[in-house]
Amino acid sequence: LASPALAGPALYGICQAGCATVVMACYTAAGFTWGATLGASAPPTILACNAAFGTCSAACAAVILAPTP
Repeated sequence: LASPALAGPALYGICQAGCATVVMACYTAAGFTWGATLGASAPPTILACNAAFGTCSAACAAVILAPTP
């Protein structure tokens, strides 16, 4: 009987790379550069990109702890 293993850092890294790719595409579609500091002057589209990136990153954090059969 095999015991489950954790997904581990490799899958976490792949997940985070996917999140970064999506947020870069989101920023580009909005006409901005990801990583540029806008602070309080950020438009709603950029705030939405940031929120989506945060949600994606949180999902990656869950992936690293999920058991893999």
